Amino acid sequence: MDLTDLRSRWNDVLDALERRDRMAWIVFFDARLAKLDGLTLTLDFSDATKFATGFDYAQVRDHHRIALIESIKEICNLELEISSS
Repeated sequence: MDLTDLRSRWNDVLDALERRDRMAWIVFFDARLAKLDGLTLTLDFSDATKFATGFDYAQVRDHHRIALIESIKEICNLELEISSS
């Protein structure tokens, strides 16, 4: 699977994530898929910087990140690592 394929399934991933953990869905809803390098998906939160407080990916709780990884696996059958740009 390449980035284009993952983008085409992203809404399904977000739907699965919302069912699994609504707070995680809120965290990742605005993320853009920037790059898929091997098994590492890089997310871009630059749109979030238009808000006064911005978004600090480092503050994402591990269980939110795990919920996203599990949702990607459920929909795309991929076990990815998540990073941010």
